[in-house]
Amino acid sequence: MTADDLATARAEYARLGAEIARHDELYYREDAPVISDAEYDDLRRRYEALEKAHPELVTEKSLSKRIGAAPAEKFAKVRHKVPVLSLGNVFADADVEDFVARVRRFLGLSADAPLAMTAEPKIDGLSCSLRYEHGHLVQAATRGDGYEGEDVTANVKTIGEIPHVLKHAPPAVLEVRGEVYMTLADFAALNERQAKAGKPLFANPRNSAAGSLRQLDPAITASRPLHFFAYAWGEVSHMPAATQMGMLEKFKSYGFPVNKLTTLCHSAEELLRHYHDIENHRATLGYDIDGVVYKVNDLALQERLGFVSRAPRWAVAHKFPAHQATTVLRDIEIQVGRTGALTPVARLEPVTVGGVVVSNATLHNEDEIARKDIRIGDTVRLQRAGDVIPQILGVVLEKRPKNAKPYRFPHVCPVCGSAAIREKSDGGTDVVRRCTGGLICQAQAQERLKHFVSRLAFDIEGLGEKQIEQFYAEGLITKPDDIFTLAARDAHAKTKLVEREGYGETSVRNLFAAIEARREIPLNRFIFALGIRHVGETNARRLARHFVTFEALRKTARAASEGSEARAEIDNIEGLGAVVAEAVADFFAEKHNEDELDALLKYVTVEPMEAVASSSPVAGKTVVFTGSLERMTRDEAKAQAERLGAKVASSVSKNTDLVVAGPGAGSKLDKAKELGVETIDEEAWLKLAAEARG
Repeated sequence: MTADDLATARAEYARLGAEIARHDELYYREDAPVISDAEYDDLRRRYEALEKAHPELVTEKSLSKRIGAAPAEKFAKVRHKVPVLSLGNVFADADVEDFVARVRRFLGLSADAPLAMTAEPKIDGLSCSLRYEHGHLVQAATRGDGYEGEDVTANVKTIGEIPHVLKHAPPAVLEVRGEVYMTLADFAALNERQAKAGKPLFANPRNSAAGSLRQLDPAITASRPLHFFAYAWGEVSHMPAATQMGMLEKFKSYGFPVNKLTTLCHSAEELLRHYHDIENHRATLGYDIDGVVYKVNDLALQERLGFVSRAPRWAVAHKFPAHQATTVLRDIEIQVGRTGALTPVARLEPVTVGGVVVSNATLHNEDEIARKDIRIGDTVRLQRAGDVIPQILGVVLEKRPKNAKPYRFPHVCPVCGSAAIREKSDGGTDVVRRCTGGLICQAQAQERLKHFVSRLAFDIEGLGEKQIEQFYAEGLITKPDDIFTLAARDAHAKTKLVEREGYGETSVRNLFAAIEARREIPLNRFIFALGIRHVGETNARRLARHFVTFEALRKTARAASEGSEARAEIDNIEGLGAVVAEAVADFFAEKHNEDELDALLKYVTVEPMEAVASSSPVAGKTVVFTGSLERMTRDEAKAQAERLGAKVASSVSKNTDLVVAGPGAGSKLDKAKELGVETIDEEAWLKLAAEARG
């Protein structure tokens, strides 16, 4: 790949984050998406394909590891005992064949070894977790951000299909997960009632189901015709079955509805046959689905496969095709992000695509515009592939206006007037053009603050984008620590917040309370909030797991000059690498960043990262695998170690606690012996892992 190709890939990757975040917010939190699922899936596919081909491209705007959206404040929060993770998506038949092949490769299975998988319709509703203790429903929660959801117990108890008491002696603790949805007939009837009452109509059954479940008044939920399908589980005191299908049968016996179209398949061909059969009959189902989910049937194999970032390795969603349409490109607007990136946004003549009105699309970068020769006034072809801004596929040349001119990308920042350049490095020219204004650029400063309070960072309710822009313009909040002195300063201000337009005593009180609630924050959220380049949600969690405390991270990062042991330690963290290590070191090398941290830490307490599998003998230890493993693949061994709370590294150093060496181990084993690091073979590791699982 040439330097120009890499630059193009980097720009295409970087341009998506802000829109993905905005539409995730609309979909997961406000239940009011403005675009459809098909676009989101296509953009996710392209986004994650770039990550796979070029891991070094991951930026702080990366949302490929994101699960959902943070819970709204109107409900009590519920911490999920077992995270509610989302699924990876595939779109083509060949992708399904690749998925099956990857599973076999990870497990070390031959092409003819038996491998059963379930195939079930992917219901388009709202994910919900139901916790039962001794057979009684005690709590129900939405997925939220995957780690923390909303308590909707009272509302769930109004859904007739969800049992309050289970049959046939279920496990003492059983968390059943599934989808709350509304049938097409019930949706039509509900909108008819809304119209007669002069109330706004719901956009689709998914929105109406989500809105109905998330009512403060359970009586409103009770008046809405909601349904439920069970398909998964969270915490379980003891597993009542050994397979995915077996668990569904148990759910059915306990009193839950399960989807009758779920079937067991034994090859990629059978999976695809079932998918296309459902696709051909989806219009007759009576409820919305947007694809088919495939899962490895054997739960022991699911355990071995584990998870990668936001999704399980043992499951994938095969989505239905995207919708397309044509419209006119009215203008191209340049937006400036918090890293100075100039992102072109297409302003479109509004058009309905798959039932949703679309009026804008992201154009990636200047190279993408030039490659597709997109001009203002052109008629363009759009594709919606999810809950994200649509993709412009190309131009309808025969409809191009005679006076349409090639678009000239600005070389100065439209906000501060500073030069906008494409940085050069050993990897070539950056495809993203960035403002060189830094902190003097109002757009960058504002975007950093918006990121700081965003839902995966400090998640301060009532302090959103509009409030940040307003407070920044008035000088009330220009840096993060200003947030935590706002109440004290307001108490002595000539014009108090409560006297400003749009504010009242309740809103001001709620804002100050939300700020107070975030004076203590988990380490991973704090790291993410700092906006370190290339450190998104997943890398923030990796850093937090490795260093456990912010003090440890800061100390190492300060010493992480090029070629140092500290830089090597960060580089050596599984999943990070040299690009992230350099970005972390650069961030802490900047005096103004350190000054802002010192100021912020006067008001904020950073909580240490929760230990994973803390009872495990390898929890918190750094493990390196080397040589050939005979009982499992290398990927499986790494995944197993991470589940046990270990930190997996790629090379041996003085910080390594344990080396697992198989046949053919070479330089890493020699280095371990030189440093006196404990070394064991694969059999000893398996025994240790078995003991850790108890």
